[in-house]
This record gives sequence, C-alpha cells and structure tokens, in this order.
Amino acid sequence: MYCPNEIDRILISEEEIKQKVAEMGRVLTKEYEGKNPLFICVLKGSVVFFADLIREMHCPLEINFLKASSYGNSSVSSGNVKLDVGAGIDFKGRHVVIVEDILDTARTLYALKNELLTREPASLKLVTLLDKPSRRVVKGFTADYEGFDIDDLFVVGYGLDYDERFRNLPYVAVLKPEVYENT
Repeated sequence: MYCPNEIDRILISEEEIKQKVAEMGRVLTKEYEGKNPLFICVLKGSVVFFADLIREMHCPLEINFLKASSYGNSSVSSGNVKLDVGAGIDFKGRHVVIVEDILDTARTLYALKNELLTREPASLKLVTLLDKPSRRVVKGFTADYEGFDIDDLFVVGYGLDYDERFRNLPYVAVLKPEVYENT
C-alpha cells in the first residue's frame, strides 16, 4: 500500500468511514429536507469527506468552498487562523452547513463560525468527520455532527495530510512520529 513505512497503523478503516458517512447523510437529509441548505467545504482537507457526504444526501442542496488554515506544513496548529471566505457567497437567510475534516483545537472552526454568523444565515451547523476533544483550546466548542472521536494522534488519509501528502489514502491512519517530529 501507499507509504507503508511511514504509516504506524490504520485507525479507521475505509469500510467504517463509508458506514459512518452514509449514516451522517441519512441524518442530514432528514434535517434539511425542503430547506435547500448550503454546504460549505473547508478546503483542502475536507474535500474527500465532503464529496462522499453530499453524495449521501437525498435532498436538494447547494455547495461552495472556502479556505481556512492554521497548520501550514507543520504537525501542530500555529494558532493563527487564516480565512478566505468567498466574497460572492450569500449566506443571509440560508441554512448553512460547514463540513470540516477534523475538529482539533477548534480555533479554525470557532473563527469561521463567528465570521459566518456576521453574514446572517438562517442557521449554521458544523459537521466534522473526526473530533479530538483532548486537544480543544476553545473550551466548550463542539460540532453539531461528528463521525468519530479520536485520541490525540497525528492522523492522515481520507483528505487529511501531512505537508500535502497522504490525502489519497482511503482510510484514516496514524503517521509514524519520525515522519513529522522535526518540523
């Protein structure tokens, strides 16, 4: 398989992810039926999860993309959140669903949520595939929908990367520490 000498172990299998994403799609379909929600993909890490999730949605919806980052090429959040929220996206009065790959410190999603709330959506919900509650810096911040709680591990795959690598793995894996320790 891909870079087996850099992967410590598979944490969440491809099959487990497929089952969870299908379940999340059913729940979200029920909640947003008849509301034409706007699903926002937080680039780049969420794109794989986002694509699979919206394919599991069985109601009309719209999509858009934005950039938010705090990692750069490091394994640790810098604490400086950079947001690129599309100027042409009209959030006012819309049911907005932010789709993120991982909720870690919560700095990025907290900043993004606060920015989008200034644009007056009818509702704003957060969906994340992975949640690392042990790393939370923004206390009490949670996602409205989450796939898996994970321990404080450096994970890659299924869209998550280390220095732009490993995004194409079909599962979530733990990266060996020697791969990222010196950054």
